[in-house]
Amino acid sequence: MLTLEMGITLVILVVAVVLFVTEWLRVDVVALCVVIVLMATGLLTTEEALAGFSSTTVLTIAALFVVGGAAFQTGVAAKIGDWILGIAGTSETRLLVVLMTAVAIMSAFISSTGVVALMLPAVMRIAHRSNIPPSKLLMPLAFSSLIGGSLTLIGTPPNIVASNTLMNAGYEPFQFFSFTPIGGLLLVIGVGFIYLFGRRLLPDRRPKQMTQQMETPAELFELYRLPEDLFRLRVHRESKLIGSTMESLQLRETFHINIINITNNGRTIHCPPSDTVLQENDVIVVQGKGNDVGKAAAFWNLGMVANQPIREQDVITNEVGIAEVLLRPRSSLIGKTIAGFRFGSAYKLTVLNLYRPGAAEPLDVKETHLKFGDVLLVQGEWKNIFALKQLRHDFIVMGEPEALKMGAFARLSHAPVTLIILALMVLAIMFNLVPLTLASLIAAVALVLTGCVTMNEAYESIDPKSLLLIAGLLPMSTALVNVGLVDLFSSALTSTLGEMGTWATLAGLFLLTGFFTQILSNTVTAVLIAPIALTTAQSLNAEPQAFLMAVAIAASMAFISPIGSPVNTLVMTSGNYRFSDYARVGVPLFIVTFVASMLLLPVLFPF
Repeated sequence: MLTLEMGITLVILVVAVVLFVTEWLRVDVVALCVVIVLMATGLLTTEEALAGFSSTTVLTIAALFVVGGAAFQTGVAAKIGDWILGIAGTSETRLLVVLMTAVAIMSAFISSTGVVALMLPAVMRIAHRSNIPPSKLLMPLAFSSLIGGSLTLIGTPPNIVASNTLMNAGYEPFQFFSFTPIGGLLLVIGVGFIYLFGRRLLPDRRPKQMTQQMETPAELFELYRLPEDLFRLRVHRESKLIGSTMESLQLRETFHINIINITNNGRTIHCPPSDTVLQENDVIVVQGKGNDVGKAAAFWNLGMVANQPIREQDVITNEVGIAEVLLRPRSSLIGKTIAGFRFGSAYKLTVLNLYRPGAAEPLDVKETHLKFGDVLLVQGEWKNIFALKQLRHDFIVMGEPEALKMGAFARLSHAPVTLIILALMVLAIMFNLVPLTLASLIAAVALVLTGCVTMNEAYESIDPKSLLLIAGLLPMSTALVNVGLVDLFSSALTSTLGEMGTWATLAGLFLLTGFFTQILSNTVTAVLIAPIALTTAQSLNAEPQAFLMAVAIAASMAFISPIGSPVNTLVMTSGNYRFSDYARVGVPLFIVTFVASMLLLPVLFPF
């Protein structure tokens, strides 16, 4: 029988679910509202309501975000992606098998959303080059990343939620590879299903409007004919500049020349700061018109280095590069000049060129009054270039996927260190040397201390929306237990399916979880249903491991709806998918994974 407290809690839960599905409010805002209402109604104490923010689940997932971020920052993930596509070739069937297998393995250690975001542009290029409709590849890409989450303990948050639910109830938590036998079988089944049947169910549909491929930084280098405007100047022994700072050069102000980098004794400083001191034999790479460069060289007694042509690698590296930036209609730069706005000081970038569609004559970069639609070719550190993305009112930054493909942001020299730390973390978890939370925190801190990822990059790699969502909903789980709703739901499940046997109850839990994960996030679903699974198992006097594993696995099987997982949403536009496309492929795939799970779970985790 429902009590008043049960009724209030149920209303909060239903309202939260409706808001999650409709997205009338951001999901993290909804989660915070849940915490506030639970405290305000007295259903939970302040300590209980805020316990989610200090839970091991939240801390572990935050640390794993940092680990995944380091894999991207050091180029490890990109190299793996290139290797995958190199092996797969251009055959559709081979590409499907190799792509799905490799993406699933990557998703066992790195965020599935990150893996799909990384692979999406590469797969689109392969599809275009091989004349394969993207719709034949992108849904398998998304589905294999979801299955990959079921391969290891750290593959996806629901696995950690299920393991911690066991541990908090006094049971032995899942180990690192506890998920691997069933996850591996589901991967084989998933790849086999797509290979034999799914690719016939996938729509043969090309996007109505193919996503325009931006020029790569290397192509921009040639398109803007930068080699013709780039020169090397050497600081002679007699030059008046020795011991002076870059600011004293006055190249920009006096000679209309941009400074690209300085090299001395094999060390190159890209985008040198104004207080950089010049020394004898420094080589300065500058951009400007030949006459202006000649005047500057004569004035400062600098030598022109003509026997070393400027190459792409001199301007574009994994730390610095070039990109096109489009001015928006209401940009604050419209009507102003680059010089008057002090663009370089404001954004720590150099404007190398200015392009205006329809303009008959070349435009003066410094003094032209800017208009909507003008394209600025900017040069500088990648982090400063793509920081312009945050200024949505002013700029559209173009070509990020192409820049990432060339290794932008990648700290390649630290890739071996990242791999070693990642391997040590996996080994520590695998052999139960330290708890999962401690292992992931140690790995995250080690990656920062070794320079694989900076502290700012570590913060940027953490998805606060996901953490707030989990921290806000864990108290909801506590409230469901405290007011007796978990026991009520468990009793209802036991009374309806329990008479048919433990296996039938396990199947019911799997289907219930699978239903909710199509409309809610997999983490929300796991947080809400995990305690019901635990209580249901206890009421049946059964070991709970199979029940919690069923919840974790089913929470990752979000195949049927494009809103069931961010990875499904990511590929929807590029694949030109309709809502029904997901159901046509996802329903039979869910059914075969359900049947396989029900056959294997009782064997791996006896009741």
